[in-house]
Amino acid sequence: MTTTAFHATVTRHRLGIGLLLCALIAVTAGGCHSHSAGLAHQMDRAPGPDWSQPTYARGVVAADHRIGSQAGLDMLRQGGNAVDAAVAAAFCQAVVRPYSCGLGGGGFMVVYLNRNPLGRPVSAALIYRERTPSAVGPEYYVSLGIPDASTIGPDAVGIPGTVAGLLETLDRYGTLDRGIVLQPAIAAARDGFAIDDHYVGACERVIEKLEQHPEWRQRLGEPGFRFLWERFLFSGHPTVGDTLKQPELARTLEMIEKYGASGFYAGPVAAAIIEACPQMTQQDLAAFEVESKQPLKANRLGYRFLAMPLPSSGGVAMLETLRILEHYESVVDHAPGPADPGYAHLLTEAMKHAFADRARWLADDQYASVPLGHLLDNDRVDRLAERFDPARTLDSQDYGSSQITADVIEDAGTSHLSVVDRWGNAAACTETINLEFGSLLCVPEFGLVLNNEMDDFVTDPGQPNAFGLVQSDRNLPEPGKRPLSSMSPTIVLDDAGHVVAVAGASGGPRIISGTLQVLLNGLLFRMSPNQAVAAPRIHHQWLPNTLWFENRWKQGSSDSYDPLIRDLRDRGHAVDWRPDIGNVQLILRAPDGTYGAASDPRKGGEPAGW
Repeated sequence: MTTTAFHATVTRHRLGIGLLLCALIAVTAGGCHSHSAGLAHQMDRAPGPDWSQPTYARGVVAADHRIGSQAGLDMLRQGGNAVDAAVAAAFCQAVVRPYSCGLGGGGFMVVYLNRNPLGRPVSAALIYRERTPSAVGPEYYVSLGIPDASTIGPDAVGIPGTVAGLLETLDRYGTLDRGIVLQPAIAAARDGFAIDDHYVGACERVIEKLEQHPEWRQRLGEPGFRFLWERFLFSGHPTVGDTLKQPELARTLEMIEKYGASGFYAGPVAAAIIEACPQMTQQDLAAFEVESKQPLKANRLGYRFLAMPLPSSGGVAMLETLRILEHYESVVDHAPGPADPGYAHLLTEAMKHAFADRARWLADDQYASVPLGHLLDNDRVDRLAERFDPARTLDSQDYGSSQITADVIEDAGTSHLSVVDRWGNAAACTETINLEFGSLLCVPEFGLVLNNEMDDFVTDPGQPNAFGLVQSDRNLPEPGKRPLSSMSPTIVLDDAGHVVAVAGASGGPRIISGTLQVLLNGLLFRMSPNQAVAAPRIHHQWLPNTLWFENRWKQGSSDSYDPLIRDLRDRGHAVDWRPDIGNVQLILRAPDGTYGAASDPRKGGEPAGW
């Protein structure tokens, strides 16, 4: 199939998006954007379950917590751009989602500045993923011989990058003063907030693990353990509505406000991090650098995708999957929605190819040779696509190397937010501390929870990591190296350079499949932002050889999912169920230039618009 032919196919889908989005009633936090009665009448005729209305405005923020969205909105109200809003929201997310992200973690941001007060159009991918301490090499964890050393305690911690990344992004592309941007986070830490269902669920899973592993307490140290247990876990009895106040973190943020990055990477904060993590040095912290690259750019489905480059695996995997979908116009064009068996089978097979390539080839390309041009070469991906058998799935070796069985674990250690401002600029920001509450290691005097990002490396060659991902020796740890990531912040443009979608997710490797499917729901299947985010999803990461369905598939009538499950089993897929596949925050553009924003109900976020 040619790209030109597929452009014609997608044009038909685009018309549905515009009509549906124009029909949505505005529900904004901090401002009212009204529509005519005629448009409201069109909404009555829109297909599909309009279960909720998105925030719909000129400038919108979709984070996985309402306080984060509101912080971004405050910056837009004060005349800030998308980057100002993203940085303010990200610092706030570090306060209100301490089990997902924080100052002790790292992240990625894709920025697109089209029309803005700064001048010429800009696209950039900011990489502030954690780096490996200088004392850690390829054999470090094998030689330690300590179970869970790469996930629990000081040896699991990579050099944090969040503070450096957010401040440098603000300096390069923002318009507001650092003090203004940090104020919402400082206030949230100082004054506190009520914890929600998602927070309580994360606490309960960590409490259960601590009860199963009493030996972890010694590894975490008594002061740090008590701070984790009493402050963040509410002494083992978290309840929705409990107030979490973090005065220590507020003081740390105030130091960053006053001194910039040196308020974190030097002085008392740095000394306390080094004391908690003996394998880390002052030089490690002082040498941390933010990397700026061009996003991966590719035309797919009639749109221009700006995806995250290495060491994110998400951009490569998504672009490869989308190219395989393009190859089969007839399957995609005739699918009425994501529950169509032929489409679901094609999407699964495409994801398996992408994840097999991830396992074999991907790593930090500053430290390992990665044939990126070859992996994304259209002819090469088309040859993969031609292996597709519409009647059955293939054997595992047809996608990659020999199979290793592994479980896919629960994860909440990542947070994503999407922003579009009044000028049509956009930012997609994904940050993480890896697993829930990261390494569980705290720095009490400064309110920090430190990441366990080192487990994203190959720490035990030949074995899967905590997410069940098998990876090549290209992803072995080395001093200064960044681990491979699944974080996939993505911005989608039309032919005129206007932002049409911004998306990203949390959820380990399910970030990739979740972000991809939500974008497809909006761009191909004419869904509103909330419908696109709420629709049930699937996930396959090649190994383990399991096709995962969200429990949400069971919430409809049996007629809505039983035929699909039976069909895919008949084609050879091993099917299982899980609670969620990613937590996605989405923005979609309407033809009149306004934007619809939706926060994923799986994590309880709430968008804001102005």
